[in-house]
Amino acid sequence: MLELKSLDLEEIADALADQTDYDHCWLINPQTGEVVFWTSDTGIDGQTPVDLDDLDLIGIGPLPSWVWYQDMADFAEAVTDERAGRRLVRAIQGKGAFRRFKDELHEEYPDLLPTWYAFRDARARRRAVQCLADNSLIDDEEASRYLASHPEPHVP
Repeated sequence: MLELKSLDLEEIADALADQTDYDHCWLINPQTGEVVFWTSDTGIDGQTPVDLDDLDLIGIGPLPSWVWYQDMADFAEAVTDERAGRRLVRAIQGKGAFRRFKDELHEEYPDLLPTWYAFRDARARRRAVQCLADNSLIDDEEASRYLASHPEPHVP
């Protein structure tokens, strides 16, 4: 088992959010916790193609975009300023929701940006811990302690 304190939760969270394409993936070494990037053309060293089945690494599959969309929806619903909440909810309707949500925050509610980043990042780290526990890379008790001691931040 790996120790949670020795792992880069930000890097694992980024891998869980990576939606770019299917010719690459993120992997974690179950012995060391090192996260590596693999592509079909250049393998993990950036030069030598290697088949994924030949690697003794665990894939970090990206979570579907609806998971990250739900973060925006939950944040918008939690905002106590009714006008801001309504505008954020409206911004995430339909195609282009991620861009519109970001634009709305940056242009109309920049004071909410630090809270949004804290909220989004806390959820991402919590998902990273859950991913590690689901893959038996960390102890379930350690994961539970982390989740209990790292709640989502309050949204004003």
